[in-house]
Amino acid sequence: MATNGTAAACPSWLVRVLIGRNPKVTLVRTLIWVVLVGLGSQFVLVPIRVEGISMLDTLKDRRIKFVNCLAYVLHPPQRGDIVAIKMAGKSIMLCKRIVAMPGETIAFHRGQLFINGEPLEEPYVKGPCNWEKPPEPVGPDEYYFVGDNRSMDYRLHDQGRAGRQKILGKLIL
Repeated sequence: MATNGTAAACPSWLVRVLIGRNPKVTLVRTLIWVVLVGLGSQFVLVPIRVEGISMLDTLKDRRIKFVNCLAYVLHPPQRGDIVAIKMAGKSIMLCKRIVAMPGETIAFHRGQLFINGEPLEEPYVKGPCNWEKPPEPVGPDEYYFVGDNRSMDYRLHDQGRAGRQKILGKLIL
């Protein structure tokens, strides 16, 4: 039979579940996890809010998405990737799709995208598009990006070139 001294020495099951048998070890583990999650949210998976309609139907307005900042450590960005492009630090970014790689030529004719004179199949583009843009080369260290919502007027659509250093990472859908 347990005495009052023995019962007081054994923590209750709730304390054991929340804190564990050794509170100091639990505190150290908790601090390590807080630091890892904090670093991860700053340097690995960065949350961003999508604002605007230029990526409809792929990305909805006012949704939170995450950018994988380690996606391009082992390989360069690929055509078709949706990326976050730094415009003014990490506070202002564009979410766009890479459509042309370094050294290629891009053009739009009757809404169809042409890469090096060949039409590019884009199943993610919905709706009518009547964009016209004469052939234009992409620089040797640049990527050409554009949104999926091509029903917007060409002049109102943020698009253009970005060097590899401006691409923060790949969006996780």
